[in-house]
Amino acid sequence: MNFFLTTLARLRSAAYPDPVRDWLGLLTLSLLVLVSIVVWNVWAFGTVAQGGVIGTNATSTPPVFSGASLDSIHVVFLERADEEAKYVTGVYRFADPSQ
Repeated sequence: MNFFLTTLARLRSAAYPDPVRDWLGLLTLSLLVLVSIVVWNVWAFGTVAQGGVIGTNATSTPPVFSGASLDSIHVVFLERADEEAKYVTGVYRFADPSQ
């Protein structure tokens, strides 16, 4: 606790900074952050690996499919397949502009 009080006192009095003390404080803070990140990741991995959920469970709703939209998608793919077949069979001629 003295370390924090002396640091605050020096900042208030505009004393010259102590580089060794400042670097030690910075490294200590960095190590605490690193350890907390590692602990969080280990906990999260363990939770997910055991089949758990981080946060709230998602509610599952049955999927809703529209038959009309699926039919329209099917029609689009059939039209594309017909156009591709016209290029393959020679109905359409492809002129290569590079030649």
